[in-house]
Amino acid sequence: MFVRAAKLAIVLVLASSIGLHWVLVQSVAWVGMVVNYSQGSSISEALSRTFDGKHPCALCKAIDKDKRSQKRTDALSGVAKTEIFWSCPAFVFRSPTWGWETFPLERAGVPMPHAPPVPPPRALA
Repeated sequence: MFVRAAKLAIVLVLASSIGLHWVLVQSVAWVGMVVNYSQGSSISEALSRTFDGKHPCALCKAIDKDKRSQKRTDALSGVAKTEIFWSCPAFVFRSPTWGWETFPLERAGVPMPHAPPVPPPRALA
C-alpha cells in the first residue's frame, strides 16, 4: 500500500513540475464554459464561444493570471543562476599498458600428422 502511494506521489509531483496541473484546471474551465453556454444556445455555438478566446470565464482569467505570474517568477529566478561548467582536457587514445599473453602459432597446438579424409565420412543411420 505504501509503495503504491509513493508511486502516485511521485507521478503527481512530476506532473505538477511540467505544468500538467494547468491542463487539468483549464479542462475543467472549458467543460464548465461549454455547459453554461449550451444552456442558452446550441452545442456548436457553445463550443465556438468557448474556444474563440473572446469570451473567457472567471476561472480562465484566473488561470491566465497565475500562469503569467509563474512565468515571471521563473524568468526572475533564471537571472540569478550561476552557470558552472567544466571543460575536460583533450581526449587522447593510448594503447593499453597490459594485455593478454599470446603464444606463437607453433605452440598453440600440435599440427595434424595427416590431411582429413576426402570425401568426409557419412553419418551412421
